[in-house]
Amino acid sequence: MSPTPQTSPARLIARQGASVSNDAETAVQEIAAQIDQADPSLNLVFFSDAYDQDLLCHAFTKHLRGPVIGCTSAGQLAAQGFQVGGISALSLASPDLQAVPYLIHPLNDVAQQVEQIAADVQQRLKQTTAQAFGLLLVDALAEKEEIVTASLYRALGDVPIIGGSAGDMLHFKNTFVYHQGRLLQDGAVFSLCMTSLPFTVFKHQHFQPTEKRLVITEAEPEHRLVREINGEAAVVAYARIIEVPVDELTPAIFSRYPLMLRIGTEFYVRSIASIEPDGSLKFYCAIDKGLVLTIGEGQSAIEALQGTFTAIREEIGEPVVILGCDCILRRLEMEKRGLAGEIGQLMAANHVFGFSTYGEQFNSLHVNQTFTGVALGG
Repeated sequence: MSPTPQTSPARLIARQGASVSNDAETAVQEIAAQIDQADPSLNLVFFSDAYDQDLLCHAFTKHLRGPVIGCTSAGQLAAQGFQVGGISALSLASPDLQAVPYLIHPLNDVAQQVEQIAADVQQRLKQTTAQAFGLLLVDALAEKEEIVTASLYRALGDVPIIGGSAGDMLHFKNTFVYHQGRLLQDGAVFSLCMTSLPFTVFKHQHFQPTEKRLVITEAEPEHRLVREINGEAAVVAYARIIEVPVDELTPAIFSRYPLMLRIGTEFYVRSIASIEPDGSLKFYCAIDKGLVLTIGEGQSAIEALQGTFTAIREEIGEPVVILGCDCILRRLEMEKRGLAGEIGQLMAANHVFGFSTYGEQFNSLHVNQTFTGVALGG
């Protein structure tokens, strides 16, 4: 008789849950029942801004055990693919994963808070042989992602950072991060994740630069406004170069024709959020006067995403979960092109959990129209 083969216990258990109930208590009860497990290292929650804030915070505290972080979203990446509205949740449990959330609030006092966080992080890392990465969630409408991300990355040294900016289902009125029973504006939650599990961080986009170049000739970077391009009203110049009438410009059009900025040898997307009454363009990130940008051209979104997942497997093997921050403009583009279902299914098949963002963080940079994340193996 052959001996029974022995199987090693999973080093990481990831459980996902989702609810589309409009009632906060019911929704949290439903996700809690789906993700509950002993000794979770970290719980992540992403949710619509439509919920009653007090009831939602009370329900999180009441029904979820272990550390909980999250934020309002412009949609979620869940087990069924793209989810619009409701709430989605993930619990991670592993003796080889420790998560330490830090609150940064308010965001006009970033330097001193980051200095204190960095000191604590360095002390923790000295006491472990584990590797580390950071997960950053930021209030998007505070418009401080650049300084928060850059400050953290500089202070932490070799710790890679990925993250996303909270959304509010394209209302652009109020975005919140969640930390220790409170929903907060003008804040960010940075979670140090120390682990001996295999992991890799990544940045994915499916745009390439074209020869269509333009120069920002007037801007207010502190307000993310571009007033002039090539010496004329920004919206007029942009519409002309992409050959679309001004009155036909929409978020879906912006997502198809993003601007790209070269930093070193790489190009990064700089996405338009809206058109201001005076013809200025509002961006999802800071844009300064004098920058030379190019119009981006989309490649095969499905092939590009499959390539990213293939590269992840080549590096760490089969991922247990991929924590993903995916720009809302990417989803809008996929919906416009009729690819949202297929892209959502591809993400779900590759164990992606996350949310549709108002911007993404990757190491020291705040980026747009990008899918950033960390893949964890078991």
